Amino acid sequence: MSTALHAHLEKRGPLSTKERITYVIALVGIVASAVLGAFNSAPTLWGVLPIVLYAVLCLMGMDVVIATVAAIIAGFAMLHPSPKDAGVMLGDSLGDSLVVIGLIIMLGAGVGEVLRETGVAEKIVRSIMGVVGGRGQTAISIGIMVSCLVLVLSLGTLAGALAIAAPVLIPIAARVGFTKSATASMMFTGGCAGLALAPFAGSNVVIMEAAEVGYLDFVIYGAGPLALLTMILGVFVVRWMQKRTKDDASDYYETIEPVQSEPGEKRRVGAATLAFVITLVASVAYAIVSNSGTSFPLLALPVIAVATGLAGGLSLVGVLKRMYDGMSGMISMFALFWLLAVLFAQIDALAPFQVILDSFGDSLASGSAYAFTIIIALLGWVGVPGGTAAQVVLIDKVFGGIGAALGVPASAWVIVLLFASKADTYGPFPNGNMIGAMGLAGSRNLKNMIITGWLLLVPTCLMYLVILFFETR
Repeated sequence: MSTALHAHLEKRGPLSTKERITYVIALVGIVASAVLGAFNSAPTLWGVLPIVLYAVLCLMGMDVVIATVAAIIAGFAMLHPSPKDAGVMLGDSLGDSLVVIGLIIMLGAGVGEVLRETGVAEKIVRSIMGVVGGRGQTAISIGIMVSCLVLVLSLGTLAGALAIAAPVLIPIAARVGFTKSATASMMFTGGCAGLALAPFAGSNVVIMEAAEVGYLDFVIYGAGPLALLTMILGVFVVRWMQKRTKDDASDYYETIEPVQSEPGEKRRVGAATLAFVITLVASVAYAIVSNSGTSFPLLALPVIAVATGLAGGLSLVGVLKRMYDGMSGMISMFALFWLLAVLFAQIDALAPFQVILDSFGDSLASGSAYAFTIIIALLGWVGVPGGTAAQVVLIDKVFGGIGAALGVPASAWVIVLLFASKADTYGPFPNGNMIGAMGLAGSRNLKNMIITGWLLLVPTCLMYLVILFFETR
């Protein structure tokens, strides 16, 4: 890791002042942990320092993996274990459920690569758009949003799914006179709804694990209302965005020829699509009926990939190669979840939150669960750094025990974690998903993209405020 970091720094040139300050903060945090660890033994409230250091470093812009390593070093400095004990903790963490989540994310990327290779993703989009073709702008906008929803739901990633859909959807949008800004709004809206519902997306799997609910409860309590509201609002947001930009000649597409698929491949693509749909629906249905835990995707995702690939004409070796190609890009994510498992094992050993519960448990139990859920949801929205799955883990590990002491039900905790992980996609600031949808749609108007996000975000906040009020009564 240090070699990769050195190469990265050499490529980028000298560190900026902000980066230097960040590394100084990391060093100070590690030294402070070593000093405090020499005078305090577990359980100790000072055990929060590695988590605080992790959050500060990420907020300062340090790479999340490097920030996690710094926090782990601080944790070991505070625990001062023997080399043997440190090795045992590192090894035991490989069996943690967090590492399973990292593996699920890798497998999901592998399935996505198989869908791209077999043409299934494109087939799904073409099939949906074929239903609404020639029925006017409103029907077309709904079809584009539904296409993006289904594709993101299937692949579990917004940017990757939209990149597949864009070449098919943009010529259709251009043909009926949609502006680039309106098209970007459609793709973003549908993608956000699909991301909320994706059964094997890493952050969603973590939410179900943390709240101890199955997929059906996850959809009923949190993801379903968010996706439904997003899609309903999207129809009106797109219509408004089209009116807003209709007089801007530069916001229209030039003539774009639709992408044509090879006639000889249609039969195999159709068979692969059917195999994918059947195995995906069967997997989700089995997970709901059997109330399977987070380990189930470890079986379901490879089965989906193999069934789809073989039906699409790939050999078993070809399927495995495509899966490897997709998974290899997520190795850093797998490493991140292993490192997080180590960090949280350290925090469990230091037991700072047990000190808080022992000291303030009675007063917490008499507090307002409603106020607590709102505060934590907002904290996750604007203040907790890292990837969405890691962010959910962090919030649950830090605040889950306190929420349990307050009597926060699983239904409310699903909403808290879902909002904390998904709301920043809608705003308040520009983000990768916004810019990705905008760029794929060919738009350069970031202001319109931000407006789209806010028009979805504000009603979402109001909806969850109401739902949380009743769920915490």
